Amino acid sequence: MSSIRIRPLAPLVAAIIVAAFAVLTAAAQPRPAAAPSGVLVPMDIFHVRYDSDPQISPDGTKIVYERHFADIFHDRWRSNLWIVNYDGRDDRPLTTGDFSDSFPRWSPDGTRVAYISDRDGHPQIYVRWMDTGQTAEITHLTHPPMGISWSPDGKDIAFTSFVPGSPTVLAHLPSPPPGAKWQPQPLLAHKLVWRFNGRGRIPNGYIQIFVVGADGSGLHQVSRGDYNFSGAFGGGAPRWTPDGKDLIFSANLRPHASYDMLNTEVYQISVATGDWKPLTNRLGPDNAPALSPDGEKIAYTGFNDRYVGHQTTHLYIMNRDGSDSRVVTGSFDRDIREPHWAPDGSGIYAAFTDHADSKFALISSSGQVHVLAQHLGTGDTTYTAGVSFSVARDGHFAVPYTMIDLPGAIAVGDVSRPGAIRIVDNPNREFLADKTLGQGHEFTFKSSYDGREIQGWYITPPNFDPARKYPLFLSIHGGPFANWGDRFDIEKQIWAAAGYVVVYVNPRGSTSYGEAFANLINHAYPGHDFEDLNSGVNATIAKGFIDPHRLYVAGGSGGGVLTCWVVDHTTRFRAAMAMYPVINWYSWALDADLPILGSKYWFPGPPWQCWQQYMERSPINLVGNVETPTALMTGLSDYRTPISEAQQFYVALKLRKIQTMLIAVPNEPHGIERFPSHQVAKIMETLAWFHKFGGP
Repeated sequence: MSSIRIRPLAPLVAAIIVAAFAVLTAAAQPRPAAAPSGVLVPMDIFHVRYDSDPQISPDGTKIVYERHFADIFHDRWRSNLWIVNYDGRDDRPLTTGDFSDSFPRWSPDGTRVAYISDRDGHPQIYVRWMDTGQTAEITHLTHPPMGISWSPDGKDIAFTSFVPGSPTVLAHLPSPPPGAKWQPQPLLAHKLVWRFNGRGRIPNGYIQIFVVGADGSGLHQVSRGDYNFSGAFGGGAPRWTPDGKDLIFSANLRPHASYDMLNTEVYQISVATGDWKPLTNRLGPDNAPALSPDGEKIAYTGFNDRYVGHQTTHLYIMNRDGSDSRVVTGSFDRDIREPHWAPDGSGIYAAFTDHADSKFALISSSGQVHVLAQHLGTGDTTYTAGVSFSVARDGHFAVPYTMIDLPGAIAVGDVSRPGAIRIVDNPNREFLADKTLGQGHEFTFKSSYDGREIQGWYITPPNFDPARKYPLFLSIHGGPFANWGDRFDIEKQIWAAAGYVVVYVNPRGSTSYGEAFANLINHAYPGHDFEDLNSGVNATIAKGFIDPHRLYVAGGSGGGVLTCWVVDHTTRFRAAMAMYPVINWYSWALDADLPILGSKYWFPGPPWQCWQQYMERSPINLVGNVETPTALMTGLSDYRTPISEAQQFYVALKLRKIQTMLIAVPNEPHGIERFPSHQVAKIMETLAWFHKFGGP
């Protein structure tokens, strides 16, 4: 359950949020003290920068990367491109302005960088000549380009883009007379997935593959037909074969693909003719294809789909024609992502996460995993995100790097010296020099349910005094198949700066501990993950610096589900904030944007066939137990967990006269991070709700 950031907040909405926050805090007594100087506060959302997607030049001397920031005047997330030498010198911007520049990719000879930018009003592909700085806009598309890829000779660029189709027509409606103002015509849906979180209603049409000359000439559409020529969720760039005649990509080109959306294959398509053919054929995803330097082998990732909650994504290798496919990491129980061949073909570079630490590694053809760098991440979330990396011909590499107290840095290393990395860019060094961050601490404990070991962390407030007693803030991750880690998270840091010890753990169902641990919640979520979370709270209280009478709990998405499940099962928390939760699995399975996910993977069948399971695992089923004041927050444009879910719990609590509040955030999809001001509001509303019930 993911989120994206796109469009700005209207001034009226901002005024409403500020007014609502003022009313809420005014009603709470005593009034909260002003935040101490030198710590992070909610408005620092607009000050922290995050670096990501480092792309090292072919000769290993320079790194181009994205720098993300919040535009406080237009309330948008932006990004510019920066460049730094491998030795850390000459760190400077390549592009500037309140625009979104992204996806930088070096030409094979290192003389140019292609990237995507909206500086002309709509996202287009640009090419910059690195010696002169001259830049050319080489596309003029109606719909944004995605996933750019240079041809081996540097003459062409492949990418994907949406091509609209004919509108759906049922009745031929009359047109309004001249000068009349009629309401918009009805919207017709006839596909299983007709709206998507973050995108809204999906228009008729399909994602197609294109090729354009690097000088802007010769744009042509390579693929044709009523198929999405891209991965299950629209990601991934088509990869050129060494001879430049074909492109390799992952997609599901079956009829009715949305009914089995994970069942992708690796395909080959001719650039000249558009003829395509599958190179794999099995039940399950085959993604992220990468060609060996000699073009004889293809590495890719996937698994044999058993329709269970979590399945380990392995690395595979096959011949160029699809024959002799074999699993490489069959004995390695961790998810492999982003495979790239070593320049000499000696192995495959990839990323994976183990015990919540994202790593960069070289994997041999026999399956041996050699870790080259740890702590990968962009710092804009504690989830396993931002695992992009790049490797030059000389073995130099660049990775995004983060720790609990370090957001969004860029680090470099050499494959000949595993683990010897150094930071070459830290965009927040000066800003954080005047801030005292909360200190992170890792701990493990035993679950009260079955004695299983659980990993977790807690962040202590700035200027922490172990002799004092602090309120505890339990933060629960979503997914549910995801994990927290020792990565920077500005929300947790702000909560700690407000005076809480922020606790976050990876209960059963979390990834990076193997398939068996993740599938402890298969067809059993939510369930005994409650005991894991509760045991983490007990383990923290036992350390002696927690006030056991001031416990608070919050979570988003899958964490919102568990927040409601927690207050269904215990009254120990003084207040709870459930953000964009699922409350009723039956209604969610038929109202969310990905209906196949519930009925095919998270439950043994559709809700009308096993309604008892859907209801037994729904927090609404136990709402009669709730005594904890519980607020709910969801975006009004959330199609992953629609606001109708939160509203059910809210109304049930109102009928039971339990203190509650429903916070509906305009124009926000899942995650409530599309607009920076809304992320500020999410943090402040949570703090204000907890303060209302004794929080600091």
